[in-house]
Amino acid sequence: MPELSLGIVDQSPIRKGGTVSQALQETVRLAQIAENLGYHRYWVAEHHNSGGFAGTAPEILIGQIASQTKHITVGSGGVMLSHYSSLKVAETFRVLESFYPQRIELGIGRAPGSDQGTALALAYPKQPVDIQTFPQQVTDLIGFLSGTLPEEHIFSSIKSQPGPPPNVIPGIWLLGSSDYSARLAAMLGLPFSFADFFGTTAEHGPMIAELYRRHFQPSGYLSEPKFNVALQVVCAETDDRAAFISSSRNVSRINSLRGIREPAVSPEDASKVQFSTLELQHLARIGSHAIEGSPSVVKQKIIDAAETYRTEDVSIVTNCYYFEDRVKSFELIAEAFKLTPEQSTAS
Repeated sequence: MPELSLGIVDQSPIRKGGTVSQALQETVRLAQIAENLGYHRYWVAEHHNSGGFAGTAPEILIGQIASQTKHITVGSGGVMLSHYSSLKVAETFRVLESFYPQRIELGIGRAPGSDQGTALALAYPKQPVDIQTFPQQVTDLIGFLSGTLPEEHIFSSIKSQPGPPPNVIPGIWLLGSSDYSARLAAMLGLPFSFADFFGTTAEHGPMIAELYRRHFQPSGYLSEPKFNVALQVVCAETDDRAAFISSSRNVSRINSLRGIREPAVSPEDASKVQFSTLELQHLARIGSHAIEGSPSVVKQKIIDAAETYRTEDVSIVTNCYYFEDRVKSFELIAEAFKLTPEQSTAS
């Protein structure tokens, strides 16, 4: 199999006893470390009222990260487009692209990145956007970014600022975990990133990847399918250490089922939690698709996942209580794959 291109998706996890500010500062620091290790891409997520994730404004985080790194590609994984106008998102990312040419990527998602009540608050006093208009929002966004809105479009006279050249625009990705997103990305001729890291989506992920490739229609933006998969990974010196670190994530997953929005607990506390039989079954199901273990184990499982999805473009999601454990995980993976900083100049 050809050499893999490895990137990172950072959800800016908050730890119990820590602060939001600390989580955001660690996101910027981890991006700097990732660049030095040789990862080629760094995406930040959008979550609202989650209790466990600090990244509510990826466009601001992107600017902070890009200003404190040199060449790594920085983007959103992703902007939840249904909360915003296409013109506003286009202008925001045009500004970012103006400051950091050919380093910015705009990943867009359809999900609210929150619960329904929070989605209502994000739109208030207006009504939330009808999700059925999402395809139109995406095509409008592309039109505003590239200056290609058709003449008959109601807003064809409006130009997103900064202006031309329209051929220099942020790299656009459609993100998703369903066949809907895959079909839309294929129809519009956009790159597609699949969220395998959710755990509940991995069982149908390879089928969705093939659906995307089969239905892909070349566009002025992309001539052939471009597919990325984001995996849940924890790497440590030993399998036992990785399992211990991952116990924090397991508690967070069960808390999510219970409707509890809290920062991550330490692995010391998480390893003492007693789960019900149903909760253990849930963890076993979604955990069967997570990748964790020693460097040799993790490397092989990432390669296996890439082969299953038939892609060379892989992103890694690693949420740990201790920042040091997150850094160590990415260091061990970089060492296992023999990444070098020079590789990170490729986008």
